[in-house]
Amino acid sequence: MADKIAIIDYDEKYQADFKRLNLDYLDKYNLTESHDMIILDNPKEIVLGRGGFLWLAKAGEEIVGTVGIMPEGHGIFELIKMCVAESWRGRGISKLLMETCLQKVKELGGEKLILFSNHQLQTALKLYEKYGFKNVEVTDSPFETADVKMELEF
Repeated sequence: MADKIAIIDYDEKYQADFKRLNLDYLDKYNLTESHDMIILDNPKEIVLGRGGFLWLAKAGEEIVGTVGIMPEGHGIFELIKMCVAESWRGRGISKLLMETCLQKVKELGGEKLILFSNHQLQTALKLYEKYGFKNVEVTDSPFETADVKMELEF
């Protein structure tokens, strides 16, 4: 199970893995957009350089999951780039990634965590609901395909 998974801080040496995992997931549902590519091509500048955080799930030497948070101002953070390799799903990795994000938002004194998603991603949406995220009107989305917006208040 997830006990053999380490959640590590993002490192540039894993950029190709970060990009591949996210594209595998997005492409499966035909959701890849230019905004995704901007982040996936340069996570160090776009996410970390703007005060965000990225984490990777590592099994042995293999990167099997990703997640991040971006500050949106006024105590609001956005959950970004959560994915787990298809062959590693169902082992609790997404829970470890989610809990890492929630802990960091709390540490930073965040008041709200938002996310944008798509109705096709039912497993992810159920996970978010389990953690207390509520559906809200889709506003200010950087993604054309985002037809779901959820938020969790702290």
